Amino acid sequence: MTIKKLGRRRFLQYLAVSTGTAVFGSADAHHTDTHFEDDSKHHIVYQLNKADPTYISHILFSAGEILRKYGDDVEIVIAVFAEGIHLLGKHPLRPIPPELQQRASSLAAYGIAFHACNNTMQAIHWTKKDIVDYAKIVPIGVDDIMLLQEKGFSYISW
Repeated sequence: MTIKKLGRRRFLQYLAVSTGTAVFGSADAHHTDTHFEDDSKHHIVYQLNKADPTYISHILFSAGEILRKYGDDVEIVIAVFAEGIHLLGKHPLRPIPPELQQRASSLAAYGIAFHACNNTMQAIHWTKKDIVDYAKIVPIGVDDIMLLQEKGFSYISW
């Protein structure tokens, strides 16, 4: 068992014991690090393309609940593009509540992957230094979703 998995399990146990709810309210080479070194039984990709705090909150909550339910048996990616990219900005150009950025960071710490669309970043003149360290930059957000679906990921959109 890897240290990352052990930490994730402890986190999930903490959630269950302390609050009973989540705290977070192609296969080409760029898809190889979405999870741990082994394969999970379930795969899901969420589309996050709006800067609306309620919308973002729903997606983060849902991803957290799926993580809590399936633990190590689920691989979760949140594909972030268009106005949603501001969630991953170190200094967002649209108002993103800090607590949502903290929830995203917490989810990332326990294995949820956040993919940032490079096309969107270029459109707002952002580079890697403008986004959070846990985000993985992918060339095109929608292409990323398509490639993940081709690998068997279930696609969720609000």
